Amino acid sequence: MRVLVAEDEPKVASFLQRGLTAEGYAVDVAADGPTALSSAVDAAYDVLIVDVMLPGMDGLTVVRTLRNRGLRAPVLLLTARDTLADKVVGLDSGADDYLTKPFAFEELLARVRALLRRSAPATPPVLTLADLRLDPVSREVTRSGRRIDLSPREYALLEFFLRRAGQVLSRAVIAQHVWGVDFDTFTNVIDVYVNYLRKKIDADFDPKLLHTVRGVGYVLKDPGP
Repeated sequence: MRVLVAEDEPKVASFLQRGLTAEGYAVDVAADGPTALSSAVDAAYDVLIVDVMLPGMDGLTVVRTLRNRGLRAPVLLLTARDTLADKVVGLDSGADDYLTKPFAFEELLARVRALLRRSAPATPPVLTLADLRLDPVSREVTRSGRRIDLSPREYALLEFFLRRAGQVLSRAVIAQHVWGVDFDTFTNVIDVYVNYLRKKIDADFDPKLLHTVRGVGYVLKDPGP
């Protein structure tokens, strides 16, 4: 899941980026309104976290502009303003939720999860391939009924593969959607994490599901009988 954090306070932005990344999200940060608007238009984000008081263009204007352009990604507004009138204005601008500063990271995380659930009603509640099962709600992964413990990054990688099962995914695509960065040809971090994941979901099971496509990338598929 890709998240855009539009926040001009460096400490808050860094705190959110580190916390969300640790939970397996791919996070980009924009420090002003115009950058947030451009980023949201150019990239496909699953959720936007937007501070109201952004330099260059305030957060409310960013949200209104995005909605006028047809972008439907859920938006969580952050603000120090806590009056009812402020909340009404924020929600009327097109935001989906409103969180007042200061806030607990656990609450922000719960609100992000709720927005993601509401924005994808057609998404199957459980992702499966052969005997591999991933529950996005409980974040539980099993194969042949055996629970598999994954790190947040391994979980994000597996979820991405499952949502695109059968598709050959290049390292560049994986880097962008799972890590939220452009692929650096000099790093093997993606190969390392794919190998971590393969050992956990394939090493002790048959059939093997995670395959390397030489010179292209990887594909998660059921090879069939």
